[in-house]
Amino acid sequence: MVVLDTHAWIWTVEGDARRIGRRSRQLIAGAEAREAVRISVATVFEIVALHAAGRLRLAKPPEQWVDASLDLPGVRLAELTRTVAMDAGFIPRTALADPLDRLIVATARQLGATLLSADAAILEYAAQSRNVRVQDLAR
Repeated sequence: MVVLDTHAWIWTVEGDARRIGRRSRQLIAGAEAREAVRISVATVFEIVALHAAGRLRLAKPPEQWVDASLDLPGVRLAELTRTVAMDAGFIPRTALADPLDRLIVATARQLGATLLSADAAILEYAAQSRNVRVQDLAR
C-alpha cells in the first residue's frame, strides 16, 4: 500500500511523469493494480485550500478534480481516524512544522504504507525517525 503526498497525487493525476522517478512510478502502478493507493483526507483539504488561495490551478474546479481523481482505478480515500489524529499530534512540530504533513505521515504510518513524497522535511523526518517508510518521489 502507498500513500501519496499532496504533490505526488497532483503530479500523478496530471501525468507529470518527469517529476516522478522510475521506482516511484513502479510503486504507484503496482499499488494501483492491487487497489492499494491511499489519499489522506488532509491532502483533499490541502488541494482545495491551495486552489482557494490561488496557489494551485487545476484543470477542473477542485471538487470535480478530487472526485474524478478518487474515482481512478486503485485509488481510495484514507479515513482520518482518532488514531491518525493522535499519532500526528505526537510528531514534534520541530520535526515537521506543517500540521498537514504530520497528518499525512501519520496516515501512512497507521496504514503500514509507504509514503511517496518529494518534500525535503518529510524525507528528513523519515530518515531520522525511522518510524515511517517514505520513498523519495524523485527516485
